[in-house]
Amino acid sequence: MKDAEQILELALKIARQAGELLINRPPSWDLTFKSTAIDFATQMDRASEKLIVDTILAARPGDGIIGEEGANRTGTSGLTWVIDPIDGTVNYFYGLPGWNISIAVKDETGTLVGVVHAPTISSTWHATRDGGSFLNNVKIECNNPVALDRAMIATGFAYDVNDRANQLEIINQLLPRIRDIRRMGAAATDLCLVATGMVDGYIETGLKEWDLAAGALIAVEAGAVVSTHTWRGMDLTVAAGPDLHAQLSVEIPA
Repeated sequence: MKDAEQILELALKIARQAGELLINRPPSWDLTFKSTAIDFATQMDRASEKLIVDTILAARPGDGIIGEEGANRTGTSGLTWVIDPIDGTVNYFYGLPGWNISIAVKDETGTLVGVVHAPTISSTWHATRDGGSFLNNVKIECNNPVALDRAMIATGFAYDVNDRANQLEIINQLLPRIRDIRRMGAAATDLCLVATGMVDGYIETGLKEWDLAAGALIAVEAGAVVSTHTWRGMDLTVAAGPDLHAQLSVEIPA
């Protein structure tokens, strides 16, 4: 646990440094397109990842790294950092709030430490395995139980527009049965909102390890259930308190 606390302290420091870099948006953009024409990275994604990786390796040169923008290396220490340098790049590009820096550290058992820092909403979430979850150093818990017809659900949509028709079937199925839907635009933030009780549940397809690692630990340590399974050829993630998670799993169309 002492090691986890030291790693958490480093992850929090790095996330805040990246936030200070990113909060000053550039006057022009250098875009790199990835899976589709609406899936892109900016020069600030790359700069943030470089800052994060350089700082990790200066402090812990034996650790491995998995980064969204390609900064991957195999370590020798048994620990691997899983980095999303800007989760919610589209929000960041448009000047919308809610984007974050997501940093997790995993060992052979699973995720050990998770930090999600969202400077535009003055929110820093963190968790350690079996150590609880915190928002700005205040302990948090998810909402449970929640009746389906009182549930506020967060979601997001795929970069591949061909997948969106399937995703809309979930929305069409749920919307008449729940309180309402919110779309923040950043997966790690949505998972942390579940952890905090600011939304009751979260559903999204196509999340990658760097989208999930930190936020999922924070949600689980706050009492939520986070599951991912194959649905219509996509990975479908559902996060909510145990009672609502069971209800949502039944309501999603086959």
